[in-house]
Amino acid sequence: MVNRDRDESGRPRSARPRDSLGRPLARGSAGIPPIPDDLELAPAETLAYAQQLLDRGLAFNAHEVLEAAWKHGPPDERMLWQGLTQLAVGITHIQRGNVKGAMSLLRNASTRLAHGDRPARYGVDVAGLVAFADALIDDLKAGAEITSERLRPRLVRPG
Repeated sequence: MVNRDRDESGRPRSARPRDSLGRPLARGSAGIPPIPDDLELAPAETLAYAQQLLDRGLAFNAHEVLEAAWKHGPPDERMLWQGLTQLAVGITHIQRGNVKGAMSLLRNASTRLAHGDRPARYGVDVAGLVAFADALIDDLKAGAEITSERLRPRLVRPG
């Protein structure tokens, strides 16, 4: 039987390093620094950090930052943070070449964002992100090429 990495509560986790798309690398490899499991930031800091990661093409890491806000945030904000997290995971699937997975996550993100927080809190550009996700879905269906520059949505409305 193989011993699995476990967290303090006994849940399985992987201590293996990961590449820029979140895929596990061989033990001892240099990978992207992980996002701490216990990350707790103020909403504006969470959005700024996730935006920095998205701008660097690190959607997997951005999803981990947004997921921490989802897990640690108040229940009435869950739809917003889930939608943002799923958007980042959908982008990760595009980066990995998983069209079917990307479309599924982007649909979920669009739905959660569209039916969630009204008006959006923290300046999140809900309408813009829903349009972004829906346009990606349409292009994925059509087999269009999606450049890496296009996978850097603005989470917060300008100004």
